[in-house]
Amino acid sequence: MTQTFHKFWLKITAIVIGSFAPVFFLGTMLATSEPARFTLDLLGLPLDGVQNYNEPTTRFLSALTGGFLLGWGVMVWCLSAWVYDKAPEQVRRTVVAGLLSWFVLDSSGSIASGNASNAVFNIAVLLLAMGPLWRPAKG
Repeated sequence: MTQTFHKFWLKITAIVIGSFAPVFFLGTMLATSEPARFTLDLLGLPLDGVQNYNEPTTRFLSALTGGFLLGWGVMVWCLSAWVYDKAPEQVRRTVVAGLLSWFVLDSSGSIASGNASNAVFNIAVLLLAMGPLWRPAKG
């Protein structure tokens, strides 16, 4: 892969990460919480309707999650736009380290909480977000 393609893929990574933010933001209000509730139900298979957003603490956690995901996505986008040309390998390694850290902790926590199916979904998200970034670019 070339550095040009890596720089492009960093924007894909940013979109993958940030795309979850609006879903969890909608979970902060009961009237718009269905997308977040369904997402949690899907990630914690089987689809059984057990997940809900009735508790204010769940909606608060959804606000925090949406905020973190948006911020992380914007950060990756800005790294690709403002830093990559100056330090391409350092940016690549930084984003890979962040993705792997998320994957290990999120998947471990999902398994520990009885939601192992989310670890399987995480593999797909990791592969999509990581793309060609797992290898250094050539020139």
